[in-house]
Amino acid sequence: MATRIRLQRHGRKGKPFFHIVVADSRAKRDGRFIEKLGTYNPITNPATVELNVDSAVQWLQTGAEPSNTAKALLSYKGAYMKKHLLGGVAKGAFSQEEAEKRFEAWLEAKGAKVQAKKDGLTSGAAAAKAAALEAEKAVNEARVKAAQEAEAAAQVEETPAEEAEGTTEEVATEE
Repeated sequence: MATRIRLQRHGRKGKPFFHIVVADSRAKRDGRFIEKLGTYNPITNPATVELNVDSAVQWLQTGAEPSNTAKALLSYKGAYMKKHLLGGVAKGAFSQEEAEKRFEAWLEAKGAKVQAKKDGLTSGAAAAKAAALEAEKAVNEARVKAAQEAEAAAQVEETPAEEAEGTTEEVATEE
């Protein structure tokens, strides 16, 4: 039986949510599966991936063929890195403890990259919000200034008319 590691779609229309599963290659996309390895939510930024790395590595070592997307997700979470390191242990290149230490170091580096992206997104969102507030403030100040100028212009137009009426009365009283 040929097994595949692939995504099983869940969620409603326009809001996808996937389960990462091991299934017989002949089974339907959302049909029967052998084991659920994790979940994938592409809606969040960055995408949320939860994966049982040990089970995924076990299935990869027994010959399960991942789909393209599943392969990218397994690589992202370190299943391929762990498989690679376990291959080195099997060949005698280094010990199991060394492999675990290297894998933990890789996970730390990967976690730092993901955290940097999250921080960049939040600071970018905060910067965008601050820029929007500054733009709104500038627009409001421009409106207030325009209203004050219009008010001043209206007062200037009223003043000469009142002075003109006053001068004609003065002229009339002098005669």
